[in-house]
Amino acid sequence: MPKRSKKVVKEIPPEDEYEEMFEQLEEKTEETVEYELEDISGVGRITAEKLRNAGYYSIKDIAYASAHELAAIIGSEDRARNIVMEAQKLLGRGRYFITAKEYYEERKNISYISTGVRALDELLEGGIETKAITEFIGEFGAGKTQLAHQLSVMVQLPREKGGLNAKALYLDTEGTFRPERIVQIAKYRGLDPDTVLENIIYARVYNSDHQMLLVDKAKKIVEKENIRLVVVDSLVTHFRAEYPGRENLAMRQQKLNKHLSQLMRLASLYDVAVVVTNHVLASPDVFFGNPLRPVGGHVVAHGCTYRIWIKKSREGKRIARIIDSPKHAEKETVFMISEEGVIDI
Repeated sequence: MPKRSKKVVKEIPPEDEYEEMFEQLEEKTEETVEYELEDISGVGRITAEKLRNAGYYSIKDIAYASAHELAAIIGSEDRARNIVMEAQKLLGRGRYFITAKEYYEERKNISYISTGVRALDELLEGGIETKAITEFIGEFGAGKTQLAHQLSVMVQLPREKGGLNAKALYLDTEGTFRPERIVQIAKYRGLDPDTVLENIIYARVYNSDHQMLLVDKAKKIVEKENIRLVVVDSLVTHFRAEYPGRENLAMRQQKLNKHLSQLMRLASLYDVAVVVTNHVLASPDVFFGNPLRPVGGHVVAHGCTYRIWIKKSREGKRIARIIDSPKHAEKETVFMISEEGVIDI
């Protein structure tokens, strides 16, 4: 396995330097896994080298991959399918099934990041969950990006204060990330702004391919940098711009589905909380009720674990409503946005 140093990556360089940076990280970072790739039945030295060169470093990476993905690397889908199954055996210590009680006990190890707003934390029953994708939906100015900024600060707090004592990775698709806002929020929370900024790894995203590349490469730095929060603000922007019209809808949705699978895999493999923001659009054929609906259709609806719709209200207030969740009732709460960040009323 390639060894990696303990040097801290402080920022993501310009786009043309991404590949060079990731190659350097690959050479310097040591993966701490229980098994090597060569421990998987059917994986020899040459195959293991091919897999590592393609970004598959651990048995977890293999176990969560599809046979179709690996077949493109090793040349045979049948062989790839067997390798995935063998990796899953090692990962589950030979067990394919567990009881609901065992899974219930496993879920007790899930971590939560406080939003910094008591009302929101109560709504979400603890905050933003790791190993899941949480989507904030809303029209412009609703507060989605404000929440993304605040969560990037909150994750750095110690556990007793609602954080995970960890760093954040922020993927900015619209150019709306503002370090100045981070400084304001950090000061309000009693944190050193410079330290907080150092602990947010930032990348400006230029197109949908670039967005998927960054998520694919993120696993190279997530463990090394102790990243427990990944933000994508906003999720669908580039996909909509690059695949307009009905004639491109199928291709766009297929690509978006693959991207959401990337994000869920990252969340599951590395115990990371993934937060995405999403726009709304008006449906001209709706005559009764709310004409607004989230962008991305059923693909995004099924791909995100928790969906929270944020609406503007009077006097600067915001209403957050859970519209889809496997464990929450459909309910809402109210909060505000101020100079100090997102706060309770």
